[in-house]
Amino acid sequence: MGPSLSPLALIFLLACFAGSVFQGNGFPFHHSNPFRHHHPRFTKHNYRDALTKSIIFFEGQRSGRLPSNQRITWRRDSGLSDGAAMHVDLVGGYYDAGDNVKFGFPMAFTTTMLSWSVIEFGGLMKGELQNAKQAIRWATDYLLKATAHPDTIYVQVGDANKDHSCWERPEDMDTPRSVFKIDKNSPGSDVAAETAAALAAASLVFRRSDPTYSKLLVRRAIRVFEFADKYRGPYSNGLKKVVCPFYCSYSGYQDELLWGAAWLHRATKNPTYLNYIQVNGQTLGAAEFDNTFGWDNKHVGARILLSKAFLVQRLQSLHDYKGHADNFICSLIPGAPFSSAQYTPGGLLFKMSDSNMQYVTSTSFLLLTYAKYLTSAHQVVNCGGTRVTPKRLRTIARKQVDYLLGDNPLKMSYMVGYGPRYPQRIHHRGSSLPSVAKHPAKIQCSAGFLFMNSQSPNLNILVGAVIGGPDQHDRFPDQRSDYEQSEPATYINAPLVGALAYLAHSYGQL
Repeated sequence: MGPSLSPLALIFLLACFAGSVFQGNGFPFHHSNPFRHHHPRFTKHNYRDALTKSIIFFEGQRSGRLPSNQRITWRRDSGLSDGAAMHVDLVGGYYDAGDNVKFGFPMAFTTTMLSWSVIEFGGLMKGELQNAKQAIRWATDYLLKATAHPDTIYVQVGDANKDHSCWERPEDMDTPRSVFKIDKNSPGSDVAAETAAALAAASLVFRRSDPTYSKLLVRRAIRVFEFADKYRGPYSNGLKKVVCPFYCSYSGYQDELLWGAAWLHRATKNPTYLNYIQVNGQTLGAAEFDNTFGWDNKHVGARILLSKAFLVQRLQSLHDYKGHADNFICSLIPGAPFSSAQYTPGGLLFKMSDSNMQYVTSTSFLLLTYAKYLTSAHQVVNCGGTRVTPKRLRTIARKQVDYLLGDNPLKMSYMVGYGPRYPQRIHHRGSSLPSVAKHPAKIQCSAGFLFMNSQSPNLNILVGAVIGGPDQHDRFPDQRSDYEQSEPATYINAPLVGALAYLAHSYGQL
């Protein structure tokens, strides 16, 4: 009689044979009617379905105690003692990507961008608005805990190096849940000002539906921004061994101070922040020609955000930000003067090989948002004498989103669970390992690599996850070990939520 198989090996073998059998999770993958014939414009994409899924994704990234209405049901509670290492409550929040660490810097940026998505396009979201707000609140509840003590922010839970040496479900993790903080002695103006931006932006989201919560958020944002501005320095100085190379602050903290002040100006209307921007804008890099917008560098976002105050609210003192915003837009337009952006042969904006799709989603959001501001002010973009209309900006943004959803040389949707063909082997621990429901026994640190290194499809569908995407030649290997191209992240999805809401509405799908 041969040796009996362990339950883990049995599940692994079943995975190899069954592959897609495990992929049912109650969400429709094939769209019966992506066309709405009552609407004058046609698209083969179901932007509404993509919007729904882009928000569901955040439920798969949740840390903490999951609610009864949790829609990604293969996940369970995790990180329930987070913060205990420093005698604080840091339960909740999001895992940023495919591992089990809670990084405060990208979590705050994700929150700001989810909030901005709702601020600009929430009015178009219909039934998805409530889901988007819940995704924001899951983050802000955590950020309120992380900023509960004055002049201190808890900016990370988990030791990234030790976490990455294991391939474990978040429900099983037994690597150290170390807690790291910034304070007066070890400042972090970048992560602090981004946290202030997140709290301020979210306060606008909840202003009508939950005024008490909104006031709490804005009061905390004011206090956190004061701390960011008063005790200056990048957080990756004092915490270099902890946050680098994962979320090192490469661009410095000046961009976050400008961005944080811009959000506090929008949330409070307090002239103090307008004055701060006028006095400090240049030294904080308002006019620099850095055209990459993401979790590290916020300059472009601040320029677009502040251009609204000039374009829509006619604040003449911010006149320059229209020019600064135009410079960014002109850099994206093929053939225009000052054009500098690179595109793949298939038409995808290409910024860098590591998680390029984050720049595609953030740029698409900025194009649609700036088009909205320009339209309400009856203005156009001026590129060295070439006029670029808001309609052109919307067309560029739509083409980027369409590429992401499957209009590309591989006919591959880069959103998991959307369309007939999407990535099967994403770099994500919980998605690739058997769920707790299917395999209740603990899967040890190194045992999980059996699944990491397998060629079988992931066992659990992380619905709505958008991954790093193809290379500069439109190639995508769909390999789990390839974190640059196959890993999802919260900050890839956050700006896409707003872009999809706009597109779903404009094609009559909402």
